[in-house]
Amino acid sequence: MFEALIAGYLVAISLIAAIGAQNAFVLRQGIRREHVGWVVLVCATSDAVLIAAGVAGFGAASHSVPWLGDAMRVVGVAFLLVYGALRFRAAWLGGEALVAAATSPVALRRVIMTVLLLTWANPHVYLDTVVLIGAISAQYAPHGLAFGIGASAASASFFMALGYGARLLAPVMARPRSWVVLEVIVGITMWTIAAALAFG
Repeated sequence: MFEALIAGYLVAISLIAAIGAQNAFVLRQGIRREHVGWVVLVCATSDAVLIAAGVAGFGAASHSVPWLGDAMRVVGVAFLLVYGALRFRAAWLGGEALVAAATSPVALRRVIMTVLLLTWANPHVYLDTVVLIGAISAQYAPHGLAFGIGASAASASFFMALGYGARLLAPVMARPRSWVVLEVIVGITMWTIAAALAFG
């Protein structure tokens, strides 16, 4: 069970850490110290709902369709390899410099609507949190719940660290080189998980 918990945490943190519009928005809000708690809450809660849907859905499906677990393992390995390669490509092309916009404060309602849009309108969120995490969780049956808890904990801790630690990260993440290092770390983690799935 503990192994499933740790695996859930590592898989989720690797997927969430990939640079995207949502993470950049959380960072910017953190740097501005503007509605950070609400942004973190919306992101973490959204992920928890999606992770629960993925884990519960694949858990139930794997009982009724015995070969689904093996099929999803193959799909999961392929996706992780491609996703890792994309992270290495992003690192090769250079980093994303974070620049905090020097504008007037934004209303809470607008901030929440923006983060909801960035979270739920992103097709990758369904592939990552529902399909991929759900598929990988099936490999840890009957400890899918522990896997899901680990994944949800990873999401919550990541967004809290990103939002509230943004002020400390601002000077570092303003340098494209820092994003390159992050992309390489995420890529290596993705490929390590893919190898563990393929041979474990």
